[in-house]
Formats: sequence, structure tokens, C-alpha cells
Amino acid sequence: MHQDLPLFAKPRRVKRKGRRALTGALALFALSVLLPSTALAGETPQFGVMIDTVWVVLCGALVFFMNAGFGLLETGLCRAKNAATVLAKNFSVAATAGLAFFFLGFGLMFADGTGFLGLGGFLLHGADNSPATGDLYKGIFSSLNWTQVPLEAKFFFQACFAMAAASIVSGAVAERMKFAAFLIFATVLCAIVYPITGHWIWGGGWLAGKGFWDFAGSTQVHSVGGWAALTGAIMVGARKGKYTKDGHIRAIPGHSLSLATAGGFILWLGWFGFNAGSTMAADPTAIAHIGTTTLLAALAGIAGAMFANYARTRTFDLTMMINGCLAGLVGITAPCAFVSASSSVVIGLVAGIIVVFAVTAFDKLRVDDPVGATSVHLGCGIWGTLALGLFAEARFSADVGNGLFFGGGAGLLGAQALGVVAVGAFVLATSALTWFVIKKTIGLRVSEEEEYTGLDVAEIGIEAYPGDATAGFGMGQPAAAAQPAAEGALPRVSLEQR
Repeated sequence: MHQDLPLFAKPRRVKRKGRRALTGALALFALSVLLPSTALAGETPQFGVMIDTVWVVLCGALVFFMNAGFGLLETGLCRAKNAATVLAKNFSVAATAGLAFFFLGFGLMFADGTGFLGLGGFLLHGADNSPATGDLYKGIFSSLNWTQVPLEAKFFFQACFAMAAASIVSGAVAERMKFAAFLIFATVLCAIVYPITGHWIWGGGWLAGKGFWDFAGSTQVHSVGGWAALTGAIMVGARKGKYTKDGHIRAIPGHSLSLATAGGFILWLGWFGFNAGSTMAADPTAIAHIGTTTLLAALAGIAGAMFANYARTRTFDLTMMINGCLAGLVGITAPCAFVSASSSVVIGLVAGIIVVFAVTAFDKLRVDDPVGATSVHLGCGIWGTLALGLFAEARFSADVGNGLFFGGGAGLLGAQALGVVAVGAFVLATSALTWFVIKKTIGLRVSEEEEYTGLDVAEIGIEAYPGDATAGFGMGQPAAAAQPAAEGALPRVSLEQR
């Protein structure tokens, strides 16, 4: 603030500069959407680079904002006594996962190396002359030489993807896993496991050489996170009271559908950056097409889950609607650029139906997943990967070609199935090993008493919804002593009862 201005004066010069900056940013964003970057690059290469970079960073920011969506969704679907822990996990995992990806993961994933992993590029070190592309590119990140943005823009976007994969695990192991155990696993996942499968798919590795395609990550992000979540949920065990000895399944409701719904909407918004941003170029035709297929699949996912659940229970379950939306989004993530708008509706509809029956199936297998992460991300990640092999059309990408339903034969579907199996086997094995080591060292699970009391008290030391400990402006006497309960008033609900 200017020292020579009154406290509430309006600094006109600063305001004008702010308006100019905002106008310039909006104009730049509009140009990035309305003008083809390739055409711009042909006449003014530096301007084309600028437009593409703005687009990639903005979409990366949307993907990063999905961490808030995961946090709110998971918190709302868990009990109040664990709310602060769930929020803390989603906040801190961004740091551990993001730093792990910076120090080690990005190099393993995208640097030149073998068909199995990259060799070099750690801490973004190594030869690189981005934003040069194609034959003009000279550096060690050849697998990313198709996008004309600086190296750090490439890293920023991909790091946000890695954080999303780690966040998937959080919900599946909520309400009974030690905070430190989860953070250690998330670090290993984003430093080693996620980057290796990423190298196979997006880093020029062996799976890409077999003709496997995954445009924005149904397998690489969602199935990887889903397989890791599944192994974690199995190894940590179910929450106390979830399954009875006689085989009954007890519902453990979350404490706030409002938070869960807000989280679902935030994730939905972020997904437009997730999918459309994977163009890593401000290509208006591709962006419009991907935005449309992403939207339609989510809408169909809601419808599929809503009516599939109604057919089973005769109720319209809000949590199933939210997970149906996410299921459609996960399902369309791999094929979003390669299928038609009408095909995206079918893909989303099937994904919405899958998630309903997957939730029931995992419960029957006694795999306790408080938020349905495995059903959404694993079940529908597999479906979306295979759907690409069924619905892809060569008119959208000659390199991908036609899927089975459009006369392309079973070759593409076979390559997609190979990817599902290979990635699943690798992530299951490495995740199980990591969870096992953590279990034998610091342990995976909190004590039964800590689980009963709530992880907020045991692990975080602060409650998300603390009861009033004092009243008035006195010497801190307990509220109950300062203000006796009125006759007929409802009793205060303790943390343990939530």
C-alpha cells in the first residue's frame, strides 16, 4: 500500500495498471482459444509458444485445483472425527508427491533411456532446448518434443497429474491408516511406480511401441492410482464395524454431503483442464472436441449411475450420482480425443453403471473403500482404456486408427488390453511390496482406540469441528459450567459418537 495515501483511498494508478494486466491476460487467453497455435507459429513462432504455454499452465492450474476437490469429496464422505486428517492428507500429499516427482519421477518418466524407464533428467537437469520441436529439438526429453512449450511448463503440467494419482489412494485408506504411512507410500508412488508406467505409455517406452494409447490418463493416472489404492485398502484392512462376522455389510455414512458435492463439482471443473490440457497446445478444434466429449461422458455417467442404483434400491442416491459423474470422466479420459460425441455418451453411460456394481462387488469382497475410489478410478479406468479400442475413429487420429466398432479389427483393442494387464501387474506388485515394507517398519494402521476416538485427535492433534471449550470473556471456564443446558435441550454429541 502507498504510504502517502489515506487508509481507504483508492490508488487510481495502481487500479489502472491492474485493469490493464487483467485485460491483457483475458485477451491472451481468448487468443489461445480462438486462434490456432500452429497458424500463429508459422508467422510469429514466439507468439505461438507464448499462447501454448499460457494454455498449458492454465490447464495445469485447473488440474492442481483438483486437489481441493479430492479433499472436499473425501472429507464429506468420511466421518467428522476424521475430517481434519483427510484434509491434511490431501494438502500434504501435494508436497510429498510433487517434490518426489521433481527430484526423481519426471526424469524416470520422460528422459531418454530404455523401453522400461528414463535415465537422467533428475531435478530437470540435462540437455534441453525446448520449446524447439521435432527434428529441431536437441535434448534428453525426446518424448516431449512434440509440444512447443518450455521444459518447466511440461514439468508443471505433468507434476499436477502425478499429485492427482497420489490423491486417489487417500480416500481408499481413509479413517484407519497412519498419516506417516500414507505419505511414505505416496512419495514412493510418485518417485518410482507412477513414473515407470508413465515412461512405458507417454515416455516412448515399450507399451507405446506396442500401439497402446492413453490420451489423458485413464490407465496412467486413474488405474495406477486405483491399483495402488486397492492394495492399500486390502493390506490395511477394513474399518472396525464395517463387516460383521455373519457376513453383513454395515453402511458408515459420511458426515457432509454438502462438502462431497462441492468436491465433485470442483473435480468436474478440473477435468476440463485435465483432458483438454493434454493437447499441450492451444488447438481450438481439439480443445472444443475434447471439452465436448468430456462434458457428455460426465453427464451420461450421472444418468447411468442414478438409474442403475434406482433399479437396485428404488432410491436416488446422491453419492452414487457424484461417483457416476467421476466414473464418466475417468472413462472418457483415455479416448476423449479419439472418439465422437455420441460415442462419449455411451462410454460415460456404461462407466456410470459400472461404478454402481463395482461398489457392491468390492463390499462383497470385504474391501473397505470409504469413498469408492477403487470403483471409480480402477474399474472405470480399465473400462475407459478398453473403450478406446472399441470406439476410436481414424477421422480424429490416423495414428490411432479405428476401433473394433468402426471396422478397425481387434488389433487396437488387444493393445489396450495388454496395457491394462501390464500396468495392473506392475502396480499391484510394487504397491504390495511398498505397503508390506511400511507395515513391517512403522506399521500401517492406527490402534483400535485411536480409530474409535478419531484420527483428528490421534494423528493431527486438532479437530475439524471442535466443541466450544470456553464461554464468555472470563477465565476460560468450561462452557457447560458457564451456561447450563436449558431444560429440554439436546445433549452435545461427543467426538466419539460422530
